[in-house]
Amino acid sequence: MRLATGESPLMTPLKGNSVTKTQERPASGVWGMAPYPVIEAHADGTVIEINPAASHLLAGALPGATMADLAPAWLARAHHEAVLRTTLPAQDSRHSGPLPSVSGQIEAQSFVAHPTRGRDGNVVWWLIEDTDRRLAEEALASERERTTFLSEASNVLLASLNSDRCMTATAQLASQYLADAAVVVAPARGHKLPVAHATAGQEAIRSLIVADPSQLPGLKEALQGFPPVPSRWLDPRTLPEWVTPPGHAGEIGSVVITPLPGHGVPAGALILLRGSGQFTENEEIFARLFAARAGAALSAARMYAEQTEITKTLMRDLLPPQLHRINGVEFAGGYRPAGATERVGGDFYDVHPGSTDTGASLVVLGDVCGKGLDAAVLTGKIRNTLHALVPMADDHQRMLQLLNGALLNSHHARFATMVMASVQRSDKTVRLRLTSAGHPPPLVVRADGRVDEIQTHGTLIGALPLVESHTVETTLQPGETCLLYTDGITEARGGPLGDDLYGEERLMEALSECANMPSEAVVEHIQMLASQWLREGRHDDMAVVAITAPLTNHLSAVNGHTRGRYTA
Repeated sequence: MRLATGESPLMTPLKGNSVTKTQERPASGVWGMAPYPVIEAHADGTVIEINPAASHLLAGALPGATMADLAPAWLARAHHEAVLRTTLPAQDSRHSGPLPSVSGQIEAQSFVAHPTRGRDGNVVWWLIEDTDRRLAEEALASERERTTFLSEASNVLLASLNSDRCMTATAQLASQYLADAAVVVAPARGHKLPVAHATAGQEAIRSLIVADPSQLPGLKEALQGFPPVPSRWLDPRTLPEWVTPPGHAGEIGSVVITPLPGHGVPAGALILLRGSGQFTENEEIFARLFAARAGAALSAARMYAEQTEITKTLMRDLLPPQLHRINGVEFAGGYRPAGATERVGGDFYDVHPGSTDTGASLVVLGDVCGKGLDAAVLTGKIRNTLHALVPMADDHQRMLQLLNGALLNSHHARFATMVMASVQRSDKTVRLRLTSAGHPPPLVVRADGRVDEIQTHGTLIGALPLVESHTVETTLQPGETCLLYTDGITEARGGPLGDDLYGEERLMEALSECANMPSEAVVEHIQMLASQWLREGRHDDMAVVAITAPLTNHLSAVNGHTRGRYTA
């Protein structure tokens, strides 16, 4: 029976008496039957009585010895403090209160010592073993600490989608919490292995080395995602030189290798190095738990890097090209997608330089129904198809008909509008052949600021079995510009009320200010005015292309309001 705090095992209440009265019992008789070790010691530390359980626990200790001689230091110190409390003046509240329990270890066992006041100022100590409870608490604390570490490690590893930083973070965390040093080995790049070394308390170091994974037993298997060789079978003396982190001092006493599992494919391997002592089975299991989180983070980082590279490659074909002067004609283009976070959309333009024989270049500007990535995919198909049809650029009707057939046979249920221009330099002038397929008509600003609307027209591309179109020819004198644009410009909503269309009239007025201006200046001027009109208003994709017959003389200084002048 476990005693309440402060109740003496030597004193029992008298039966049948409601008033608390006590009766002394012979100490040896009570202690002999006690299931716990019991020691009664005098105020000076001399042991008066000790039961067989206590004598067995303390290696045959007998009465007459002192607490300092037979008891562990923590119990002897606790006895001295208990005696001081017992001898306090009666009016001191600590005199009548229960004596505090203490705990400590005797060899490999853990005990809680409960003191009670005995006869003549003696103190009686009851020793109750709580080894199992202590081990359970330590195991619980260890699991809580590990869970906290895994949670924090996941946050650190997933904070970056950069694979190199993820490798160094994995090695750094492993060296701080799991071992004395750690090495992260990524899948080989050609004949080289990407590795990250880390020693506890130092920064991780990344490098690309030439090494054979089969030199270290278990590493080749771990890099393939298979369970590695158990650590107890690994001889640290056979470690290849590249495994030991630079600057790591001391010998390696134990090695653990575990795979870094990714999303269906191995993300690498983790090598843990310890200077002394072996890794326990529990530590190896915990290392695999950490490796699972690190592998997932590394795999996500590599997938992101691969997708980013693929996106960049595809984006190069989807983004409008940079235009420049070709065969004596100035070209400039500008593009603004509908979404602030998007880079591509449904508007596009291209300039295909003409052959050296004819010198005629083909300019194409189009608008695919819709916006965003879906429209951009169809845009890419149209641009690739047109590129293949460039050899027949002289026949606009034929090109449009073939493109129309390609779109009708596609799974895309979208249509497009387009305007095409064959451009050829002739002495100081530029000759244009313009064909529209359901697209807004091109505009030409003359040298005197007058703006002409080119009356070409036609049907949509990808909507009907047959495409009808009408081609118009015109000539650009030096300083004159032909502007091709999408309806994202004229249908941009903004202005004072925030919902007015920019419209064709405002566009023509803006273009009239661009006589004798270079093509790049024309595009910048139109885009600037459209952006000012928009403010925060909604808009579709916007694209413009300027084709300019260059001036043969140099421009004089111009201000922002009058048209440019050129002199001989």
